[in-house]
Amino acid sequence: MTYQQTVDYLFTRLPMFSRIGAAAIKKDITNTIKLCEALGNPHKKFKSIHIAGTNGKGSTSHMLASVLQTAGYTTGLYTSPHLYDFRERIKLNGKMCEPEFVVDFTRKILSLIDEIEPSFFEITVAMAFEYFAQQHVDVAIIETGLGGRLDSTNIITPELSVITNIGWDHMQMLGNTLDAIAFEKAGIIKENVPVVIGETQDETKAVFGQKANESNAPIVFADDMKYVDAFSFEDGYLKIVVADRRKDEKPTYHLDLTGLYQTKNLLTVLEAVHQLQLQGWKIEEKHVKEALQHTKKNTGLHGRWEVIQQRPKIVLDVAHNVDGMKLVMEQLEFETYHQLHIIIGMVKDKEIDQVLKLLPHHANYYFTKAQIPRALPEKELLVQAETLGLSGKSFADVNTALQEVRTHAKPNDLVLICGSVFLIAEVKL
Repeated sequence: MTYQQTVDYLFTRLPMFSRIGAAAIKKDITNTIKLCEALGNPHKKFKSIHIAGTNGKGSTSHMLASVLQTAGYTTGLYTSPHLYDFRERIKLNGKMCEPEFVVDFTRKILSLIDEIEPSFFEITVAMAFEYFAQQHVDVAIIETGLGGRLDSTNIITPELSVITNIGWDHMQMLGNTLDAIAFEKAGIIKENVPVVIGETQDETKAVFGQKANESNAPIVFADDMKYVDAFSFEDGYLKIVVADRRKDEKPTYHLDLTGLYQTKNLLTVLEAVHQLQLQGWKIEEKHVKEALQHTKKNTGLHGRWEVIQQRPKIVLDVAHNVDGMKLVMEQLEFETYHQLHIIIGMVKDKEIDQVLKLLPHHANYYFTKAQIPRALPEKELLVQAETLGLSGKSFADVNTALQEVRTHAKPNDLVLICGSVFLIAEVKL
């Protein structure tokens, strides 16, 4: 098979959550264990850092990967989903794995796929572990999929566990209360392995504390240790002054990820770095500052308040749940524009009304959908939005909507495209 034939096979042969939703999820790690045993347990051949959370785990993973590779470590990075190329899921020092590796790996396990019928995600996890083992990485950053406890990635024993936050998403699989969701995410906490929690929440703090205590895992809450003293937007960077309650100093960081919500992720990353330093990892402050200023260049991260055009300013953001959209709405308050245009498409299994209620009434709306089975039809989204006081038109795909915006938007307008990772992936840059 060619690379394209291989990827087409993976997309169509295997159950894929991004396409069909919960039916693709297998709530145990048996298949991942079988796959990795057949491969000689590659996940035991490299050091790792495990990252979970409702929002921010992608940005946190990429920032931490940037720090480690800037410090001189050969760094693997496994994240999901991808935006433009399947190989974005598996990177080495910011470079995607080779097409030939994807082909060879898939060919090698074809008979096993027929035997155990794994999901798409289970295959990609095993593929990433095999690649990192083959490349002899110093460390791999491993982002969970949906949860933690029963996530396919949860067969690793990392050097450090990180949980960014807990919010309302994937409740049909993780639970209908924040403490239930936290219980699932807390499943990545391992025996004697330190864990960093990004955001302290009353509903979840005890859940994490209990799991950490049971596992004899040292636990630290990043926002207990550090806080943002000041921030501003300067010369294309988000400038953040951070205070550490353990030190009498306030260093300044310049982030090329300019979404205001990155202030929370930054505290998580800085505390994770501190914990790694305590373990003996050679990471200097100059490495951290340089890495955060070049995360996009070093790791290829896209879709986090990503400005793809000026005049009119067009921004892509993968915000798709209540907590994520709240942060994007806060970001809008710092923007100056004449008219706001919002192109939005969502998938069926999200809290659609709750997200729509957060959106401003003064914007012009362009309702659309990603080209996947899970996508909510654009006309249904339009009807739901109209009942909440939002008005606009519907479009069959995001690029048709964007073309319409470009015919009407003035140079000093702002265009925001959001609502689904899969919608952002279809924007033609």
